[in-house]
Amino acid sequence: MSKEIALELKNITKSFGRVVANRNVNLTVYKNEILSLLGENGSGKTTLMNMISGIYFPDEGEIFVDGKPAVISSPKDAFGYGIGMIHQHFKLVDTFTAAQNIILGIKNEKYNIKLVNSRVREIAEKYGFDIDPKKKIHEMSVSEKQTVEIIKVLYRGANILILDEPTAVLTPQEIEKLFAILRKMRDDGKSIIIITHKLNEVMEISDRVSILRKGEYIGTVNTCETTEKQLTEMMVGKQIELKIDRVKVESTKPLLEIRDLVIRSDDGSKAIKNVSFYIRGGEILGVAGITGCGQKELCEAIAGLRKVESGFIMHKGESIVGMPPKLIIEKGISMSFIPEDRLGMGLAPSFSITDNMMLKTYGEGKTPFVNRQAAREKAQALIEKLEIATPSTETPVRRLSGGNVQKVLVGREIDANPNVIVTAYPVRGLDINSAYAIYDILNEQKSKGVGILFVGEDLDVMLALCDKILVLCHGEVMGIVHAAKVTKDQLGLMMTGAVNLTELQKEKNFGIAKDSNLTETEWLNAANEQNGGAENEN
Repeated sequence: MSKEIALELKNITKSFGRVVANRNVNLTVYKNEILSLLGENGSGKTTLMNMISGIYFPDEGEIFVDGKPAVISSPKDAFGYGIGMIHQHFKLVDTFTAAQNIILGIKNEKYNIKLVNSRVREIAEKYGFDIDPKKKIHEMSVSEKQTVEIIKVLYRGANILILDEPTAVLTPQEIEKLFAILRKMRDDGKSIIIITHKLNEVMEISDRVSILRKGEYIGTVNTCETTEKQLTEMMVGKQIELKIDRVKVESTKPLLEIRDLVIRSDDGSKAIKNVSFYIRGGEILGVAGITGCGQKELCEAIAGLRKVESGFIMHKGESIVGMPPKLIIEKGISMSFIPEDRLGMGLAPSFSITDNMMLKTYGEGKTPFVNRQAAREKAQALIEKLEIATPSTETPVRRLSGGNVQKVLVGREIDANPNVIVTAYPVRGLDINSAYAIYDILNEQKSKGVGILFVGEDLDVMLALCDKILVLCHGEVMGIVHAAKVTKDQLGLMMTGAVNLTELQKEKNFGIAKDSNLTETEWLNAANEQNGGAENEN
């Protein structure tokens, strides 16, 4: 029995100036299926989906919906054909309720909030969503906000749904629930396209996988007939090793110590509450937590970008609390910060790659003249090492894909030869090949005795890469565990606050850090005493 086609793309081409984002792409999506779309950064995945959802219009080619030609020149047109896209960065009004956001922008919609609430509940019950239509967005968790976005397109009658990195900020338990909902939607006749870089999730949730490489369609395979290794080779065009080695390094005294730290968020609430930990040289400490649990504020405080209300931040025995970032650098404290917001905080979008390489070092020269040649050579070396897709070193970073922007940022920070790296989501938006290149770089730095704070969202990666993992929930430490002795499910429970370390200790065969039965302060003091007291180090 032949499958019924929901969406078909024929010879789709899209260019931006001289850059061809998609070239003669052919793609078929069936009804009652979940299709994963894979490809490296800059392969044209998002551009292709943006043409289906009406954000871009193809230069050449045809789109067919339910076997009929479709002209999609706006998101409104896309909704008219039953197509809805759920973006990675949610497009919601924080002060509105879920129901108000769901009907926002629907022309001629009769504003009867009771009927809207009732319809939202119907959709939620049908697929298994858990949502309160009257709840305001700013009161919601990340998974609840995502639920609003999905129901928003379902409310508008979408039968073809496109999800961009839908699991990026979810816990394992939330991912499991989302996948169950997606399967119900598929069984109800929906067609679902997922853009993701997580191959383990591709293998779990999709029926088929389509691959793009450098803007061109490579092929589609049945998920049950392929492997992660084969998919990776199709994406990159060559064999690569999908393995993260936890490098064994003899750790040194603590390079970075955090004691009883309290930090407030922008709205005045406590983002970090009496947090204590330390990072030794040659050690990677992971920070796991649902987005918004204080990770951003913690990183900013360490880098000198956020005020500390109380507590201590010690770098090699010297307090850096209150120091501006420039003074921290001038005092020789090599604190390398890779922020979550790459273009907002990390790079100057209108500057070239060369100029962005110079942002931290332009003041080092002894003459009034800036040596751009040295920066240009560093930029070129970085482009070659990380395989950054760019016309030249003089290309503004705003013209690069998100993944290539991230490569520029990570590469520049590593080039500064820091002894402590504070990194927030360093591989977010990167394809599998680029992500593993970053993991190798971090392990290389670890081998050199660098201490690394790794804030991540992929727990599988964190368990493979990190030595220990600190779990945050609403700004509080739920425990610090050995990465080799804890499971992903246990981390997920700690991230949601369902259990803490003390409760998990009661579980059979649960391995914890040998000193985790102490309070954080007692644990830190004991470690200092054991290692000669980092505070007294000259």
